[in-house]
Amino acid sequence: MKQLLLTAAILLGIGVGQCAFAADAAGKDAKKEESKTNVNANEVAVIKTSQGEMVLEFWSDVAPKTVENFKTLAKKGFYDGTCFHRVIKDFMIQGGDPLTKDDKMAARWGTGDPGYKIKAEFNDRSHTKGVISMARSNDPDSAGSQFFICHGSPTFLDHKYTAFGKLIKGEDVLDKIATSPTGGGGEGSRPASRINVESIKIVDRATVK
Repeated sequence: MKQLLLTAAILLGIGVGQCAFAADAAGKDAKKEESKTNVNANEVAVIKTSQGEMVLEFWSDVAPKTVENFKTLAKKGFYDGTCFHRVIKDFMIQGGDPLTKDDKMAARWGTGDPGYKIKAEFNDRSHTKGVISMARSNDPDSAGSQFFICHGSPTFLDHKYTAFGKLIKGEDVLDKIATSPTGGGGEGSRPASRINVESIKIVDRATVK
């Protein structure tokens, strides 16, 4: 089933995802989990694209399972070789579909996932420019690997999609991608020329210049 993308009245098409993020409720286990969260707070994502690099910080405080899922996939190299398959100026750029690694699968781009789903973590962080959020289908708990980075400020997505981080570097790259010529795809939002995601690396914030 082909998923559609939401621009005002159109739904954001996506994939699916899940992660194993759990902590005990009390005692030592709770302290260990708190320590883990503090360490993770220092990590950022470096997204290397064919148009340049973007750096994202994570919001583990409001979307811990979503953040851990994204990090886990990135560390496995899941996103390497994918592309941004949907681009809408003043709205968002969408990627994370493993099917986009193969141009022969172009008819199915926007439907790929890692083979599992994660539960939604809707929160009070608003969808403003530079915010990264999980794409999904009609089912709130259908996100997996596909994500989008807001180019405009689509605040109508607040409390409906899981926002889990924001750009801290590379807004010029976001602008460049979001204003790329388009024309293919179901709603004419596929970039005319492939925009590669060469890699997504999870690194310590202190190493980013």
